[in-house]
Amino acid sequence: MTERRKAALRLDIAREAVRLFTSQGVTGTTGEQIARAVGISPRTLWRHFPTKESCVRPLLTAGLDAATDRLRHWPPDTGLLNFLTGACRQGTLPHVDPAVLDLIRMTRTEPALRAVWLQAHDDALPVLAELLAGRSGASPDDLRVKVHAATVNGALRAAAEDFALRFGDDAGAAGDELAACLHAALRAAAEGLPY
Repeated sequence: MTERRKAALRLDIAREAVRLFTSQGVTGTTGEQIARAVGISPRTLWRHFPTKESCVRPLLTAGLDAATDRLRHWPPDTGLLNFLTGACRQGTLPHVDPAVLDLIRMTRTEPALRAVWLQAHDDALPVLAELLAGRSGASPDDLRVKVHAATVNGALRAAAEDFALRFGDDAGAAGDELAACLHAALRAAAEGLPY
């Protein structure tokens, strides 16, 4: 199976998992039901994912991948806050999948899904640190770079959660609302610690 087909299958599995989790609850859904909904064997499902909750990971990492990909095109003369919110306003980020918003909302009440969400963000930290290190000329292992990467990562997570909570049921919500959430989160991060 090619990498493209594997990725497509993993996204199909993720979408069906979210659909079933939304309609039946996480506890009421089995891996076998997810496999059946996708049209694959349970064995194939377990080859791709260790747990039923981890089936949602491809949907969660898609947004992080899009954000880090955008950062690779960050012009040197533009601040991070302006660049990321401008990307949202210009519509250069991918369309927000309603399944992702449902999933992010579920991470508030489902500890196993929350763990997958937090792990996806933790896995993004070295990528963000590498991008920021390249920008600053410092090492990705520099404490300051790691703190800045964690700050950006936390702001992205908080913005996604805020957007999903506030606009998840609004089919018309898009770039401007997402940009506003992202801008507010990054602005709060840029304030430092005023406490």
